[in-house]
Amino acid sequence: MVNLPVYFEQRLVGRIDVDRNGPGFTYDPGWVALRGSFPISITMPLKADRIPSDIFLPWAANLLPESEQLRTLGQLLGLSRSDVIGLLSAIGGDTAGALSIGQPGRTATVQWRSLETPTELERLIEGLPNKPFLAGEEGVSMSLAGAQTKLAAAVDEAGRISVPLNGSPSTHILKPDVPLLSGSVYNEAFCLTLARRINISAPHVTTGRAGKRTYLLVERYDRRYQSGRWRRLHQEDYCQALGRPPAAKYESNKTGIGGPTLKEMFALTRRQMPPTEILRLLDMVIFNVLACNTDGHAKNYSIMIRGNGVSLAPAYDVMCGEVWENVTKNLVHKIGDSNRGEQLEAKHWRQFARECGLNPRQVLDRVNTLAKSVISEVAAAEFEVAAMPAGGHPILSHMRQAIVERGRLLLEQLQEGVAGEPINVEDSAPA
Repeated sequence: MVNLPVYFEQRLVGRIDVDRNGPGFTYDPGWVALRGSFPISITMPLKADRIPSDIFLPWAANLLPESEQLRTLGQLLGLSRSDVIGLLSAIGGDTAGALSIGQPGRTATVQWRSLETPTELERLIEGLPNKPFLAGEEGVSMSLAGAQTKLAAAVDEAGRISVPLNGSPSTHILKPDVPLLSGSVYNEAFCLTLARRINISAPHVTTGRAGKRTYLLVERYDRRYQSGRWRRLHQEDYCQALGRPPAAKYESNKTGIGGPTLKEMFALTRRQMPPTEILRLLDMVIFNVLACNTDGHAKNYSIMIRGNGVSLAPAYDVMCGEVWENVTKNLVHKIGDSNRGEQLEAKHWRQFARECGLNPRQVLDRVNTLAKSVISEVAAAEFEVAAMPAGGHPILSHMRQAIVERGRLLLEQLQEGVAGEPINVEDSAPA
């Protein structure tokens, strides 16, 4: 009989069990009664009743990696890739959000195993495809969602990178370069830096080099250093919040389960969060179009869950697909009835606004404002990324050109589409 405990740091949150209908979850009475406690998902409010498998299992599956990483993990651990609870019991010690599965989560840094040399880090990076999240190594238990190779890492005040052990907290996500996508490290660093420069909340990032490999270090927004300890903050992605399995993260997919639409995402945000968060979500949607990000699926938007409410998480996992020939140019979510960023006109944005319960005029104004902001900040973002430890890369100038072109095109098409309702689109960007 499975009886798998789930913790927030040292506190028991609840237990996972499995009956004939599948795995379920029951909150611990002490957690339900605790002042300041939070639900593990907005789909699972704090209550005494057992949460059944049809609600719990899609949420739990979204904590695991996907695709080839999940297959390799199953082989390493001798588990089926469909054995969600078995996999989480093995690698769920440090997950996205605040929960530790199977063991309490520490807040101290004493259990960090330092990677002493660039050569040691390079060997670790080279081995990750065959050993995702270092699964099977003594004391290592971590899981991050997504298909990309990555590692939950700890970085100390001196910048040394370590592997967290025995429930110790990670502080960063380390993403190695993707061999099939040249310059991927610089691409994501550029996009997140640009987002931050135009006042869209995004984690701080830096690049690094270990031998022949480059990597991105992304500060975890679900971790916070407070009073000498690393505290965990809870979050879930929009797939989890809308009760969809990870295979249905795209609006259009072949799972037979419809993926989250922007209409659903805005409706959830309106129900659960203050009005300011609706505007933040709108900015992220517009920025993904401006950045030519064609992988902005529902698992790449998240919400923060606290005892006193819910808010939108910072932007993350943004890359410009326009600079790679082998990457689709179609947006994940349609804007109006178009999924091509370069074809969006005022009519598409108005249709999108009406579908999502937004003010069409305000949406057009926001597209106009963000397009001009992006154009004015791309050069500074390029310079900032080139000054990071891994240095520059030719992809940076290609991205600058692609994003400027997208921004100018959107501005032109806005002006053409608002006859009798002029929008000021003076180009404030350097030539």
